[in-house]
Amino acid sequence: MCHPSNESDPAGVNREPEFREALCEVGRRLWAKNLVASNDGNLSFRMAENRVLCTPTMVSKGFMDPESLAVVNLEGRQVSGARPITSEIRLHLHLYRHRPDIRAVVHAHPPHATALAIVCEELPRWILPEAEVNLGLLPIAPYATPGTQEFADAINPWIDDHDAFLLRNHGAVTVGSNPYDAYYRMETVDQYCRILLLAQQYGEPGRIPPAGRDALLEMKRKAGLPDRRYDSAPPPKPEHFTPLKGPLTDEPKLSPLARKPESGSS
Repeated sequence: MCHPSNESDPAGVNREPEFREALCEVGRRLWAKNLVASNDGNLSFRMAENRVLCTPTMVSKGFMDPESLAVVNLEGRQVSGARPITSEIRLHLHLYRHRPDIRAVVHAHPPHATALAIVCEELPRWILPEAEVNLGLLPIAPYATPGTQEFADAINPWIDDHDAFLLRNHGAVTVGSNPYDAYYRMETVDQYCRILLLAQQYGEPGRIPPAGRDALLEMKRKAGLPDRRYDSAPPPKPEHFTPLKGPLTDEPKLSPLARKPESGSS
């Protein structure tokens, strides 16, 4: 399959229909998996340096059509779309401005993750190998009024080296190299929190023993996955945003977001 070159399409216009359909598909999956209800949640995809595709306010994410999506610039000014954008776009744009490696953001209200974000100061650690490798430390950002700059800034202590965040009394946000990548990370967040809630009904969850923890951290280190538990310095960020060059793949990514160069397709 051929993909237009980014040099001839710096604004991502030629691939915009593909990107719009991907956001709608992710919205359908979030709704079908009960990770959002009613008009909850918002999604975005950074198509180009100063062009972000996003969901409008007050629409069910399960029933969007590509034409209903809006486009904003990094300053938050809406440049296209019939419906107004959500005020929570501030969180998305804050992530894009701070992390040039991020191309997609998913904000949802997954029930199990949100429940733990209401009652926990921090989540139990060293429970599941998959969560330790795929998510690492899952922070709970302090509460702030949704849609405000304070809400966006609440994740600042973890923004450099985390790809998933719980939001106190609110929900969760995940990032990725494309919308599917961010969506699958959201699935993992809620599945992990669901398992924690189920386990706690039967007693104190058992922890992975120290030798097993060391082995998992070594596995992550060899894979190039950042984790504060073996490297306190945040991973180096690319200086500039790089648009998606290859295919928009429907699969989770377990490697650093865009820290390794992608090869284009022809």
